[in-house]
Amino acid sequence: MNALIPRPRLEVAPGAVHVPGWLTLEQQRELVVACRGWATGPVPIRHTKLPRGGVMSVRTVCIGWHWQPYAYTRTADDVNGARVAEFPDWMVELGRRALVDAYDDETAGEGYTPDTALINFYDAQAKLGMHQDKDERSSAPVVSLTIGDSCVFRFGNTETRTKPYTDLELASGDLFVFGGPSRYAYHAVPRILPGTGDPATGLKSGRLNITMRVTGLADPRSSVVP
Repeated sequence: MNALIPRPRLEVAPGAVHVPGWLTLEQQRELVVACRGWATGPVPIRHTKLPRGGVMSVRTVCIGWHWQPYAYTRTADDVNGARVAEFPDWMVELGRRALVDAYDDETAGEGYTPDTALINFYDAQAKLGMHQDKDERSSAPVVSLTIGDSCVFRFGNTETRTKPYTDLELASGDLFVFGGPSRYAYHAVPRILPGTGDPATGLKSGRLNITMRVTGLADPRSSVVP
């Protein structure tokens, strides 16, 4: 097998950085095992129902806080009423290292304490339309990890769902961080590239995407963000 050619770190926009191949194969395998465990409960993975009746094509499970459009809660009242799994300390450390490496700054991870992660699974037909991650009360960066099949990732601007935007390929093991001026940029996943993942990750097909966030919430009761 030919050796992979390293891809350069890319600043897509101020505060938005793509770091190819950031996760080792072993780290990817460990994350797949962890995500499989979370997907079976206490709140199982599901297709999220939207307020207007639509259903998202990606399947989602959350840890730390449960997300449903457009609120964070400790319990999954739209699924089974159970409290979601705790956000582990090792993922906090992973998020901090991600910021250090993405921003090439040893101090970038200081004080960064993600308390929730949305874990999305995309099959070959799944996609995600242009949207902003704005249901958090914190403007701390979002840390996104890809495992499995590559995808076309569309990263836009903070003002509109339309152009200008940049399309790039996120592959297994890649890190994407967006914070600062790009924290509320619109972004989307218009297409999955089936068959591009490495089964050695433990994921035979599809794309696993883990996005770590800081909710800025402390109240264990239902907390709707205006």
